[in-house]
Amino acid sequence: MAEVVKLLGAFSSPFVFRVIWALKMKGIPYEYIEEDVTNKSPLLLKNNPVLKKIPVLLHGEKPVCESMIIVEYIDEIWPQNPLLPNDPYERALARFWVKFTDDKCSSVWKISLAQGEELEKRVKETVDMLQTVEEHGLGEKKFFGGDTVGIADIAFGAVIHWLKIIEEIVGVKVFEAHQFPRLHEWIENFKQLPAVKENLPDWDWIVSYFKSYREKRLASA
Repeated sequence: MAEVVKLLGAFSSPFVFRVIWALKMKGIPYEYIEEDVTNKSPLLLKNNPVLKKIPVLLHGEKPVCESMIIVEYIDEIWPQNPLLPNDPYERALARFWVKFTDDKCSSVWKISLAQGEELEKRVKETVDMLQTVEEHGLGEKKFFGGDTVGIADIAFGAVIHWLKIIEEIVGVKVFEAHQFPRLHEWIENFKQLPAVKENLPDWDWIVSYFKSYREKRLASA
């Protein structure tokens, strides 16, 4: 009998959706458990006692933490529809862009709580990051690895979708089509994948959630 798969997450989190997309692309049935990140459950604290945060994948009794580590674990356990290339060099490139995304995407999240000069700084950092990916990460390819979706697309797809949400709530334009034509075509291709298209947070709900969160944080600053 197959071990039960559970995912502890929150629908506001881009990192949780990375895992959801990977599970859906693999066709893995799982139980989703919504966590209140302001009042963490005993289940979450038991299974991620070090970082105490989502997402956490439970494979039977074994917890796996951190979104892209979870995605790699999923790819190794369930080999169908592989997310990492077979070729060692191509696999290294994919992991490079995953790391680049996680190292550089903090500027995106910081836009949501920035104002004035700080906002201008974070926007510039994000534009520079997008330009690097446009020129060196994606190039002329449909997806990061070529014609098929892979692990780098999952990592960066969550960043871009949430960037568009942040643009909406802050009232700035960062991800301009004329400036990043390749990335715009890529994100449209990515979001047309059934595993992604059918598993995105409701736009009105997520915008309202982050708008309220931003207002509360700025008011308390």
